[in-house]
Amino acid sequence: MPGWLPRAMVLALALYACFQLGSWAFDQLIGLLTNVLIAFFLALAIEPAVSRMAARGMRRGLATFLVFLGVTIFGVGFVVLLGSMLAGQIVDMVDELPKYIDSVINWVNQTFRTELSRVEVQDSLLHSDWLQKYVQNSATGVLDVSTTVLGGLFRLLTIFLFSFYFAADGPRLRRALCSVLPPARQTEVLRAWEIAVDKTGGYIYSRGLMALISGVAHYILLVILEVPYAPALAVWVGLVSQFIPTIGTYLAGALPMLIAFTVDPWYALWVLGFVVIYQQFENYVLQPKLTAKTVDIHPAVAFGSVIAGTALLGAVGALVAIPAIATLQAFLGAYVKRYDVMDDPRVQGGSSRAPGRPLPSRMRRLLQGPRAGGRGGAEGTSDGPRQR
Repeated sequence: MPGWLPRAMVLALALYACFQLGSWAFDQLIGLLTNVLIAFFLALAIEPAVSRMAARGMRRGLATFLVFLGVTIFGVGFVVLLGSMLAGQIVDMVDELPKYIDSVINWVNQTFRTELSRVEVQDSLLHSDWLQKYVQNSATGVLDVSTTVLGGLFRLLTIFLFSFYFAADGPRLRRALCSVLPPARQTEVLRAWEIAVDKTGGYIYSRGLMALISGVAHYILLVILEVPYAPALAVWVGLVSQFIPTIGTYLAGALPMLIAFTVDPWYALWVLGFVVIYQQFENYVLQPKLTAKTVDIHPAVAFGSVIAGTALLGAVGALVAIPAIATLQAFLGAYVKRYDVMDDPRVQGGSSRAPGRPLPSRMRRLLQGPRAGGRGGAEGTSDGPRQR
């Protein structure tokens, strides 16, 4: 046996053990790393406001606390308002449920000439197997729901703490990071940090603008339909549809449909149709233009980055994908050498073919050329006099 073989085997086993240990640690810490990533981008989003307040003489810790206090007050007030509104509407809908059932049954009987009654429908629903299974699953899932809620609150608190420290100690963090790098690398890191702040702020601005447009559009619809709590519902649709990726649109449209159903069941269909049409308008017209303008990336790249982020990190990846890609693109753009584009019609989508005779004329010229050339080789050119 060669003398190096045992050492190579021990080294290979050690590397494999380190790889397995690193994979296990990464799997265990993936939740914490995701929270830190969200907190970092949240700190970048509030960095301009904190820096502006600190430039006026306020301490960064106090400025960060005031910004977070304002965001928390707005969020809690909005949730409490919606919760009370939703609870009242659910109570009203439960009280009016027999009337809704009677109207639906009457419409079915008149349309299809049936003889259904509300008592028979209620008995069939109450004694159905799927309802009993649903009640059993709901009773056993109360503990799971409580655990999920507590876990979500703990995660939210963790994100707020990390983002507070990132924003309040931003200069100290940058100084500690630059202290282990040479001066040339320090310039690059500070430039990347500044670009990340600008792009993240632009992304939040674009989302806020789309939330405003969406809220105004849905507010107009709800006022026309005379749906109660139209301002609160409009704010709900605007915020949820823009800041909750993938499923935000469905969550945002479900609550206005529920409230509209308490007014008139047909109004819920009107709200559903408007939500679907507006979503298509936003996806294909509004969002590509605003996103590409504020974060300076191509709409196709923005759409692809959202899909890739969703595939990698789920909803969190979809939320931070666009500012991350915009930051990377802007940072790499400073180091990619660019040249002047030549004046070629193909750049503008034209053809490289020079203007001349029409295509049939040129084809006829090419077909007659060999025969004329053959006669010219023996007796001279066809256009001039023969050579003696």
